[in-house]
Amino acid sequence: MRKGLIILGAILLIIFLSISGFAGAYNNLVTAEEDVNGKWAQVENQLQRRLDLIPNLVETVKGYAAHEKETFTLVTEARAKAAGAVSIKEKAQANSELSNALSRLMLVVERYPDLKANQNFIRLQDELAGTENRIAVARKDYNESVQRFNTFIKRFPNNIIAGIFNFEKQEYFEAEENAKNAPKVKF
Repeated sequence: MRKGLIILGAILLIIFLSISGFAGAYNNLVTAEEDVNGKWAQVENQLQRRLDLIPNLVETVKGYAAHEKETFTLVTEARAKAAGAVSIKEKAQANSELSNALSRLMLVVERYPDLKANQNFIRLQDELAGTENRIAVARKDYNESVQRFNTFIKRFPNNIIAGIFNFEKQEYFEAEENAKNAPKVKF
């Protein structure tokens, strides 16, 4: 009888430890996934900040360089595309195009010394530069979080639990292939 109770106790202990380990791994997966989601929200927050600044910047430049319509149209279209992007890959591509369009706008600015001295423009340009830095930091933090999450769900036994509960690999926010090349600007 005593031997039977010991065996039953050992079996219950093994079951309890297995369930505890399973629950702990599941909770760690949830925490890691929420970290990825939180980091992505910060990327989107900074991208939205950039989108909000661009119309003011374009309007300020328009006052000085009204005949640069093609550049303004390019920036406006790139902004609209970035605002409408849904997936991480689409957002990365659209924001790469927007960065190229903004680079082109800044080249237009170089041709107008009065504009470069305008306090409103200087303030907007500083805000945009700060936002670009925040975007870079948010992207780095997001990608690091994705890397930790993806590694975590690939490790044994987490891969089994991740498969059972449909935790899927997260996408990195990657620069476009052509982002490595400097934009070509012609006037």
